[in-house]
Amino acid sequence: MSLERLSVRLFLAIGVASAIALLLGTPAKGEEVGDIREANKNLPQLSEIESLATSAQTLVQTPSDPSSVAPDQGNPSSVPPYQGGKQGGVVSITGVVANPTDKGVEIILQTTQGKALQPVTLALGKTYIANIPNAVLALPQGGFRQDNPASGITLVRVTQATTNSIRVAVTGEAALPQVQLYDAPNEGLIFSFTPGTSAAQTPPAPEGETQPEKPLADEQEIVVTDEQDGYNVPNTSTATRTDTPLRDIPQSIQVVPQQVIEDRNVRTVTEALETVSGVTPGSRSYGGAPITNKIIRGFDQAGTGVVNFRDGFPDGDFYVLSPIETVERVEVLKGPASVLFGAGEPGGIVNTVTKKPLSDPYYKLAFEAGNYGFYQPSIDLSGPLNNNKTALYRFITSYQGSSDFQDFANRGLTTIAPSLTFKIGEKTNLNLYYEYTRLSGYPASGLGNAVFLSDGSLTPRDFATYYPSLSQVDTTSQRFGYILNHKFNDNWQIRNNVAINITRFGEDVASGTTLIDDRFLDEFNVSTAVFERNNYFGQIDLLGKFITGSILHQVLAGFDFDRFSNVGDRISADTPLPPLDIRNPNYDIPKPTYSTRLTFSDFDLVRRSYGVYLQDQIALGDRLKFLIGGRYDWASTDFEADTDTGGEVIRFPTRNDGAFSPRVGLVYQPSEEISLYASYTRSFAPLSGFDNTSVDEDVTFEPSRGTQYEVGVKADFLDGRLSATLAAYHLTKTNVLTPNPDDPDFSIQTGEQRSQGIELDLTGEILPGWNVTAAYAYTDAEVTEDNATPVGNRLPNVPENQASLWTTYEIQTGDLEGLGFGLGLFYVGARQGDLDNSFEMGDYFRTDAALYYRRGRFNAAINMRNIFDIDAAAFAYSPTNVERTEPFTIVGSISWEF
Repeated sequence: MSLERLSVRLFLAIGVASAIALLLGTPAKGEEVGDIREANKNLPQLSEIESLATSAQTLVQTPSDPSSVAPDQGNPSSVPPYQGGKQGGVVSITGVVANPTDKGVEIILQTTQGKALQPVTLALGKTYIANIPNAVLALPQGGFRQDNPASGITLVRVTQATTNSIRVAVTGEAALPQVQLYDAPNEGLIFSFTPGTSAAQTPPAPEGETQPEKPLADEQEIVVTDEQDGYNVPNTSTATRTDTPLRDIPQSIQVVPQQVIEDRNVRTVTEALETVSGVTPGSRSYGGAPITNKIIRGFDQAGTGVVNFRDGFPDGDFYVLSPIETVERVEVLKGPASVLFGAGEPGGIVNTVTKKPLSDPYYKLAFEAGNYGFYQPSIDLSGPLNNNKTALYRFITSYQGSSDFQDFANRGLTTIAPSLTFKIGEKTNLNLYYEYTRLSGYPASGLGNAVFLSDGSLTPRDFATYYPSLSQVDTTSQRFGYILNHKFNDNWQIRNNVAINITRFGEDVASGTTLIDDRFLDEFNVSTAVFERNNYFGQIDLLGKFITGSILHQVLAGFDFDRFSNVGDRISADTPLPPLDIRNPNYDIPKPTYSTRLTFSDFDLVRRSYGVYLQDQIALGDRLKFLIGGRYDWASTDFEADTDTGGEVIRFPTRNDGAFSPRVGLVYQPSEEISLYASYTRSFAPLSGFDNTSVDEDVTFEPSRGTQYEVGVKADFLDGRLSATLAAYHLTKTNVLTPNPDDPDFSIQTGEQRSQGIELDLTGEILPGWNVTAAYAYTDAEVTEDNATPVGNRLPNVPENQASLWTTYEIQTGDLEGLGFGLGLFYVGARQGDLDNSFEMGDYFRTDAALYYRRGRFNAAINMRNIFDIDAAAFAYSPTNVERTEPFTIVGSISWEF
């Protein structure tokens, strides 16, 4: 039986098994599913808690009064006596008491400001964890621990997690404990725990029995959330489309949180990804503009129409603008992702999660300025529109102006992003959003800003490889849509999403393609072009949790539709341009006329895809988890183009493709700190448009396919503050297209490429105030089958070795409290410049640094990039089209939050 048929049968088996399990395992009336959200239904909604993003700086502050400073964990006697009250914005906990009840146990955090404590919770196996920011323990013994405080509860611990946050951890004997939270004005904050059991094991309550009343307490509700402060993020939704702990996902996925983005002060999504293993920058046309591309595990993501994802939805192709100002965090799923996201390259996907409206008022004003004419004012406003907080808003806007290091460009970037969230009843939420981004560059920068000379050196930095007066870019991206969630109950919900991206991309190009005598750059590509690149996406899916026997299922089933169109028109100059003398360039030339058309220069491409998917996350006890899923896609492509005369139109037959993409994964957790996993997954990408060189219906390209096998280990250290992922993978891509040697305007389907390697990512907090994110990747990416390129050739722009380290330390006490330092080290190994391996780019080592001061709502920082001013090739299309590293840059920033 073929692998394809086996996969389809497996997919059908999943559907039948899940349907049977749903019918057999749905709880009867009166039963409860052991769900943490059910357990927390009387605790405060995240929307009612102050957003962590609004208090990121407050979380790292220490009370000015030394009496409320966190104890030295190794020296309990170092704790000064408590003097009462809330010091410096941080609440002191004067005592911790565990009182047995007839249901379980109550944990009381004794303080006069219990209501000021705002827990954020998560579940790890049978352990309930509440992280409480802006709080310190003022206990003589340092922390609190009690074993077996009640039947069904094995351990209670209250510890100082960071200098200004505490952690409550309660472990159940058989299952996750259920919890209610009360603010008792005369006692403090009270956690009431009862032992958790599965639905099949839940005993019926005695007739007439009700939850005991607490007349002096204000009940609150807590919702388990993936929003976390700091460098270590425990949960993600990109890998499974459900809120899932990273340790439960049988695939490597890395998250770049808001704190790392702010500390490094990156300008683009691609810069944010420099701390993730196995991800290297692709082309960064137009300098630092937000339209850069990515290479993941050796494969360039520009290979298919849709290469960007935003909030889990397709977001257009390489030319779409993606400003960093509206991004909350960036998530990278390594390896084929077609099982949930449809057609795509096998290396993985990058999903940006955007900033959403907040339930409490938040206002931020910021200004940045740096060398090379850089400046950027920005505003971020959010809060409720009514008293009961059922309508929220957020408004983000910024303007970025800059030149470039060659002193030709004059670039502007405008971002305007309003969004609204409505709570429609108790079970329905609606989020509406719009985002407008415009990039204008007159002239444009980055159009191949270096050329390799015969001795392997690059042309001087101040030499532009293009005619500035004939090069410009004017691009506008508009995004709008909605996200609608409705909960039928605590275990079942339905989601409906619509995402639309309309991008107009215009450019003038005048870049050289041939080097003569190591001195003259000639044979210029001179043209003017306009592209309309639009993407329409709609999705509906159903999520549910149920139990069959002792097995917990979390099912996702859905359907989505995507329509991507690319309408382009390029006109070339009628006469050639004079060559540029590298030693004495003359950029002052008259503007040519444009009327020459090449074959396929005027084209219209439309690609439609439909997909159905089904996924089941299965928990076989506490230690073994199984992920199985499948998706079937139908894709059709229409393409037509003018000939070089501009009269005859070539219409290709509609291309129809279908493919099944499976994923199977297993996670074994011998302890709460270790996860061992293995997975198998596939992807597909239809090949058409310029790739199809014939109008004969019998001559078509097969979709490219990606297949990955991956094993790895995920580990948590230092009570979960520090996490690491070590992964090994073997990834192949078949049915590969490469340029036709006989005619570079066309492509041929040449065979197979393979990437295999090892990746290590480490992120989190080592000590209070000391954060780190580090990564290393070994990538062996080469051609394994081909009818034109030699087997064994390395894939272009992919380093064999790559490593990064970014670390910060912030002083926690004393007169210098709030002063921080950051250091970044980034190594990129040698790479081949093209698939023919005709030239090589050497390795380079870049050093970044930061100095910042954070006090209350005031933030100031200085960020330095490439402080030793190294000059090296960063990306190449050819020896005459090379993008080099940017020189030393420095940016100062100042902001207020109120």
